[in-house]
Amino acid sequence: MKLDRTIIKSLSLFDKMTDDELDALLVPAQTRRLPIGESVFEQGQPASYFFLLLHGRLKVTQVTSSGQQIIVRVVHPGDLFGFAKALQRQDYPGTALAAAESLVLSWPTELWPKFVERNPRLAVSAMETIGQRLEEAHVRIREMSTQEVEKRVAHTVLRLAQKAGRSEAAGIRIDFPISRQDIAEMTGTTIHTVSRIFSAWESRGLIEGGRQKLLVRDMVELASLADSLPERR
Repeated sequence: MKLDRTIIKSLSLFDKMTDDELDALLVPAQTRRLPIGESVFEQGQPASYFFLLLHGRLKVTQVTSSGQQIIVRVVHPGDLFGFAKALQRQDYPGTALAAAESLVLSWPTELWPKFVERNPRLAVSAMETIGQRLEEAHVRIREMSTQEVEKRVAHTVLRLAQKAGRSEAAGIRIDFPISRQDIAEMTGTTIHTVSRIFSAWESRGLIEGGRQKLLVRDMVELASLADSLPERR
């Protein structure tokens, strides 16, 4: 599948590149379309490629040593991911699954040093991504350690609405399928607890749920709820 360079040029990571630089970047790239539920890579697999998400959403999951599956991050369009080389890893630390129909570009891992040398913005973007992941990890650890579960769920829903929300008349729609089980895995709780919280929020008009659908009807009130709930003592 031949990719139009204007699609790449529309991403902030590549908008300063010349057409020749973009063409050189795209020559060794492979394009892959992913239906919902298909994996880009699996946890523990050799890190043979690094990737760029052009369209769709991915969720990255990890299975812990105790066998529990957690969602560690959501990949958004324009994000680099799977660049284990930059993390000094030989394997992928998680599994990347398509949460919506997605389009990804991939390059062989051995090209990473050459790409970084020729395109310093890739190195900067990778560093920023690593920094964001560390910050997200710190936030999650802090929330798990200090916040009651309803507050954790509220902050998670707010972050999803801010990063993957689409405005419509009734509120902010999360623009990819998201289940209560997904929210439970993202917040370290159970689907029963998330269902109980969502039912209470729906009765208050804060959200509107559905089968793998989530509409935030009142962002302001949900943010107020998240900030007003007590921390753990």
